[in-house]
Formats: sequence, structure tokens, C-alpha cells
Amino acid sequence: MESNRTNPLSKPLNVFALAAIACALWGSAAPMIKTGYRLFGISDGETWRIILFAGARFSLAGALVILFSSLVARRPQLPKRESWGNVVKLGLTQTVLQYMLFYIGVAHASGVHSAILTGASSLWAILLACFLFRQEKLTWAKLLGCLLGFGGIILMNLTGEGGGVTLKGEGFLLISGLCSGMASGQAKRYSRTESPVILTGWQFLLGGLFMCACALVMGARLAFASWACLGVLVYLGFLSAVAYSIWTVLLKYNPVSGVSIYGFMTPLFGVALSAILLGEIGQAFSINTLAALTLVCAGIVLVNRFGNSTKSHK
Repeated sequence: MESNRTNPLSKPLNVFALAAIACALWGSAAPMIKTGYRLFGISDGETWRIILFAGARFSLAGALVILFSSLVARRPQLPKRESWGNVVKLGLTQTVLQYMLFYIGVAHASGVHSAILTGASSLWAILLACFLFRQEKLTWAKLLGCLLGFGGIILMNLTGEGGGVTLKGEGFLLISGLCSGMASGQAKRYSRTESPVILTGWQFLLGGLFMCACALVMGARLAFASWACLGVLVYLGFLSAVAYSIWTVLLKYNPVSGVSIYGFMTPLFGVALSAILLGEIGQAFSINTLAALTLVCAGIVLVNRFGNSTKSHK
């Protein structure tokens, strides 16, 4: 990782501004997905149409990442021959399994719940990095941060707001976060021998095409009834490609902890945008939701601010 204090991308204000843009894009995902369901006329029981919608998004996102990185490098960006297996494994975990569960979960949960549960992926990633991948040591700050974060999730689910708690809704979103944590460990390991941008672009593309193929075989179709349908799909692909590219550039010129601390803004933006775009104002600004959101964000900040003093295991 390169670090240069004179580089504009290392100045605190610029890091904050760019990180905020990335988090705002990620935070807009859940409400925009629910908007897409409405525009395409997808009900929560049409699982294969949901998967086709997800596959179309990530096929587009992967193509955009590959195109962007190829233009920057001025040559096609292809994985090394020995990296294709890792691309496939990462694609199955992150794009196929994680986002199939995420998209189904979003269909069965409110936008506010979906946004808050998105924060769980950061907490899962810490626990798995410590106990499964042995990439980091567990510190008191990390443990307390995870307890605070999951405490917020439990508090939110105990309230029963937003239509109650279901396995296909909040349950699938939690499992999706676990898959995201697994994928983070895999990506960290695989990026030792392959560019993380190439890994992400190709696993997005292959995973997205696999989901599309499965859904099409099962008879699922998407009807573009208006330009708004195309606009939502393009936006979702765009946000994945742009947010990831911004985050990768920031990580190149700054310490990981100095960038990842801003990840707490993702559920904040998600809750606010769910209130604005989906009209979930009452739920978004209820005492229970704000308390749960505070605990989740406090946990993420604590882990990233005080939990990284110990060097990771190689």
C-alpha cells in the first residue's frame, strides 16, 4: 500500500469526502433495490425474478469495473491463469450466495431494517478474520465493538417494527452479512497474488452471469415497462462499480484503519435514504431504530478506531 501525505488522496478532508460518497452509494442500495422491485412489478414471492434482477445488476457492475480498470491500465485486465479458481470461489461466496440472500432478504424486510443489518457485515468480517482465517488477533476493542453492534441488531429486531422479523427477511440479511464476512477473508487471502480490482470485477461478472443463467432457465423474465426500470438497474450497477473503485483508491494511499473507520456511514445513509425514498419516516426516526443504529455504528467505529493496533497475521 502506498502512503504519501502530500498526495491529495491522503488529505483527511478528501478522504472523508470520497469515503462519504462511497458510503452514500452503498447506503442507497437497499432502498433502490426495493424501488426496483416496485418498478419491475416483482413481488416478494417471485424468488427467481429477484435473483435475475440481482444477476443483471452484478453482471453490469462487473463489466463496468473491468472496463474502468482496463481503460486506466490501457490494457485488458484479466486474472492470472492460476487465479481463475479463486475468482470462481469468491464469486460463489460474495456475489452468488451473499447477494441472493441479500436480495431475497430486502424483499421481505423494510428498507430501514435492511440498512441497519448491512452494518453487520463489518462485524462478521472481524470475527471471521480472528477465528476462522486467523488473519488478525481478537482485542478487547474488537470484542466490545462486535457486542455493541450485534446488541443494536437484537434491539432492532425485538421491537418488531417494520412488519415484524422473519427468516426470509432479517434472517437472510444476517446470513448474507456472514457470507460477506467470509468473502472479506477470502478476498484478503486471494489478493496476495492477484489485483483486488481484477478479482472483484471478474467475480462480479461471473457470479452475476451465473445468477442470470439459473433464473432464465427457471423461466424468470424482467419486463422493462419504462425507462425508470432501466435507470434503476443501471444505477445499481454503477454504484457497485464506482463505490468499490473509490474505496480501492483510498486504500491504496491511506492506512486501512484510516479508511474503514468511515464505514459506519453506510447504515446511516441507508436509514436516511429509506426514509426519503420509501417513506419509512416513522420507522427510521423512532427511538428504537435510532438506538439500534447508534449501537451498530458505535460498534463499527470502536472496532476500526481502537481494534487495529495489533498487526495482522500474514
